[in-house]
Amino acid sequence: MAEPRIHPSAVIESGAEIGADCEIGPFCVVGPQVRLAPRVILKSHVVVTGHTTIGEETVVFPFATIGEIPQDLKFRGEDVRLEIGARNRIREYVTMNPGTGGGGGVTRVGDDGLYMAGSHVAHDCQIGDRVILVNNASVAGHCHLGDDVIVGGLSGVHQWVRIGRGAMIGAVTMVTADVIPFGLVQGPRGHLDGLNLVGLRRRGASRTEIAGLRDLVGALGKGSFRESARERAAEQRQLTEMEREVLDFILGPSDRSFLTPRPA
Repeated sequence: MAEPRIHPSAVIESGAEIGADCEIGPFCVVGPQVRLAPRVILKSHVVVTGHTTIGEETVVFPFATIGEIPQDLKFRGEDVRLEIGARNRIREYVTMNPGTGGGGGVTRVGDDGLYMAGSHVAHDCQIGDRVILVNNASVAGHCHLGDDVIVGGLSGVHQWVRIGRGAMIGAVTMVTADVIPFGLVQGPRGHLDGLNLVGLRRRGASRTEIAGLRDLVGALGKGSFRESARERAAEQRQLTEMEREVLDFILGPSDRSFLTPRPA
């Protein structure tokens, strides 16, 4: 493997670990506790600091700030971390913060994500694989986003919210409660607006699976999500894996409510 290519104007502090074939462009700053896996690219004017690891082949675009201290007034300089997976695309002006002592101490970002310009991942978030944050989308502290989630441009996700796998949040939406897997949420104050049918079809969901999810969501919308989910789970009938995933998500640990369909 080739040695890393580092522009002479970049500042690489003592202790930083730079993997083979990395490229670090003009005026980048890499802190002493940073570890870059092989083939990471920092385009230019990128700041990577704190106890931060970035997985192989991730590309970080100009003016992103990765690993700077959390935007949390309770933070007192604890030893906290930010772990970013492989093959992510982190675009201009993105910010990603490490965890806090009171929130588990680690922010994790999965593999193969696209974080568009100006998007934000706050402290203690747990972000899955293939997640897309569109321009200026912000995810507040302690949120959990499953694999294949898309958050539309200019949208915000309230702290402690869970968004299940394959869900889509439309543009300019404020998400204040949990979103079931494969759900579609949109509007200034988001409501559950059915299923993310485009995403389901893209990942090869069958008509039977989609019909089962539609039936499940329709049944859940008639009362309390958790009570309806318990009743559905107790029924003596075969559930698809996707239906089971939605029910397990609803019955999982959370102190927040759920986004529900708009009142008729």
